[in-house]
Amino acid sequence: MNARKKAFVLGDPIEHSLSPSLHQVAYEHLGYEIDYFRWRTSIEELPERFLPDLTENVVGYSVTMPLKNAVVESLHELTDFAKILGVVNTVYWHGEGSSRQSIGHNTDVSGIVNALDYAGVRESTNSPRAILGGGGTATSALMALAFLGSIDVDLYVRSVQRASTVLRLAQKLGIRLNVCHFEDFASRHPMYEAVISTLPAGVADQFAPALKSSLSGVLLDVSYNPWPSTIASYWEKAGGVIVSGLDMLMYQAIDQVKLFTGHSLEDTLPEQLEMMNAMCAAIGLLPRKQLPVNVYSIEHLGSCR
Repeated sequence: MNARKKAFVLGDPIEHSLSPSLHQVAYEHLGYEIDYFRWRTSIEELPERFLPDLTENVVGYSVTMPLKNAVVESLHELTDFAKILGVVNTVYWHGEGSSRQSIGHNTDVSGIVNALDYAGVRESTNSPRAILGGGGTATSALMALAFLGSIDVDLYVRSVQRASTVLRLAQKLGIRLNVCHFEDFASRHPMYEAVISTLPAGVADQFAPALKSSLSGVLLDVSYNPWPSTIASYWEKAGGVIVSGLDMLMYQAIDQVKLFTGHSLEDTLPEQLEMMNAMCAAIGLLPRKQLPVNVYSIEHLGSCR
């Protein structure tokens, strides 16, 4: 009898991850016998997670910090999407036995695009948009803004060195990336139609007292613990729209579920809207009324709607 299939979220720390709640609900809804677990993993331990004896019954890994760059070295192949980004948050397998190969993809971009879309951000080439932070998630945020039509983006970092990876991606995408002093966001925030904070929990909160202007833009804070964050609370009180990293997490998980169950990213899963709303309920999000936008190929840049 075949052993039950398994999937894991890898990272360190990992205890806070809500991915097991999202994935388990999805598999139960779809009728797949897949068990999903947290697996605390450091960068040094990462190669061990790809030993053939360990991965025989594994259908996928969700990869979180600090492994999104390092995991690339352990994979057989990257999707074209992941090659451009250089950042992987999803690993799945193709083939059987000795021909089985691990493939890396990035679903964070899909998560960000759909979280912003849910908050009312639409495709535009001239809407002013900004990213806070210059790490791996900022790379995904820039690609997401490219999908939403952006050709000019402001990036707020403490040093240009922290922006090197994001700058390289901007060059590939033909986006003008304006690297700004981190502290200047306090005075410039009212001008943006959309802001994505990719900073660790609490770091962006230093800007909260400056949010006194009448705001109309959207703030996506990828951090969701605690929620609302201090900056999100102030942003909303000033009239802006806020969307949390939980929305991003839920939307990116849908694509992972597709890949872990052998579907293609362009597929619509059986009763997908009902499955998505079961996932929303599992982590305390409001139900959705429409399916997410498919985001998985650079051929779709600037054409989400």
